[in-house]
Amino acid sequence: MVEALAFACSESPLSHPLLTAPIGRSLLRLAGPITGLMFVQIGVGVAEMWVTGRLGTDSLAGLALVIPFMVLMLNSANGGMGGAVAAALARALGAGRMDDARALLLHALVVGCGFAAVFTVLAWTVAPAAFAAMGGHGDVLRQALIVTEIWFSGAALTWVACFLTAMLRGSGDTATPSRIGLAMALLYIPLAALLALGVGEVKGFGIAGLSIASMTTTVIAVALQARVIRQGRLGFVPAFKGVRLQRRLFGEILQVGLMGSVSTITASASAVIVTGLVGQFGTAALAGYGIAARLEFMVAPLAFGIGAGLTTMVGVAAGANDWRRAVRIAWIGGLIAFATIGTIGWAIALLPEAWAQIFASDPAVIAAAAACITRAAPFYCLFGMGLTLNFAGQGAGYMKAPFIASIVRMLVATIGGWLAIEKLGLGLHGVFAAIAASLVVYGLVIGGSLLLRPWRAKALPAEARTRESAA
Repeated sequence: MVEALAFACSESPLSHPLLTAPIGRSLLRLAGPITGLMFVQIGVGVAEMWVTGRLGTDSLAGLALVIPFMVLMLNSANGGMGGAVAAALARALGAGRMDDARALLLHALVVGCGFAAVFTVLAWTVAPAAFAAMGGHGDVLRQALIVTEIWFSGAALTWVACFLTAMLRGSGDTATPSRIGLAMALLYIPLAALLALGVGEVKGFGIAGLSIASMTTTVIAVALQARVIRQGRLGFVPAFKGVRLQRRLFGEILQVGLMGSVSTITASASAVIVTGLVGQFGTAALAGYGIAARLEFMVAPLAFGIGAGLTTMVGVAAGANDWRRAVRIAWIGGLIAFATIGTIGWAIALLPEAWAQIFASDPAVIAAAAACITRAAPFYCLFGMGLTLNFAGQGAGYMKAPFIASIVRMLVATIGGWLAIEKLGLGLHGVFAAIAASLVVYGLVIGGSLLLRPWRAKALPAEARTRESAA
């Protein structure tokens, strides 16, 4: 398929195969490999929590403190900024702008390294105080700091890996990064268990082993991705010589990526604040919430898997100015996410204790996890639909609704949780109810906006119209 894309894009914008191929079949081809990988990643998350659970409640609670920050960076690199990189390349290919497509690789790497430096500095300077404010103390805080120091030291590698994956997605090749991701997932599980728990008489490194295993597989993934891109898997052979950095191309990435990252930032900020509210109820409540929150973080990648396919398909359609097709693609993907993620959420909501018992044996931890799951999981359907439409919006270059939805979601979860404790006397269960309400408003705001005001062509600046006419 990549060779076909390269040939088609060299002819004319209208020759791009994704503009005429059946939507369902194309979405399955693009989203299928990534969604399949996301299911594997859910298994990886379960295995990781199992390993952490074997290290004790303090390790579970410590990891719960770090998870919002890890998810913030990963979702920014893969979703917010990574989606913008994939969308920029897809729009360039859809419009037949091959010179821009070649130059975007260098621009993306520069952006990625810049953001990696920011996250590393923040992790080393701000995170310790944040963990303490969230209720981390003693051995729980120590466990959180061990993970942070090692994992964020490799931030540059993580961003490069995510952006190379995004470039492959934007070109229409989702199978290659998914195969690499599958291989790394299968390597990570035994490696993490070995390094964290040890084997036989040989002791493991404890929670540090998880971060060491993660960095090891990331290095291998970057090497494999760089190799296939050099071979022309993007539809062209990359060359940095003679490529001039342009404000316009940085703008194509950052304009969409920064607004898309707001959703990630507010979600993580909300998780940090909510974690702090939950931390008031003790270590068991914190560990239980960590198990429940990890469930949300595990189903979100399924929306990403579907949404990644939408980013490419919508981006190509938007680049060719076919907005009716772009909107139709978005709704098909959004409804698939609603059904798929909703089914998972409803199933686990019916058996919350069974899910929690996989990771913990402490009755107090299990009770806290079950209380959160039964309130939030039934609404994962709306959350999944909203998140999927967010990725479609990246392809279209329309991010206002996702921006507003993410702000509203944060306010409902955080202010609602605070009111539940301080004003209404609802305690821990009130905080979990606020989390559920935030998922509902997030999906309704994004979906309602696209329903009432479908995307349409934007008025181009004069210099952009001149460039298109010249092309």
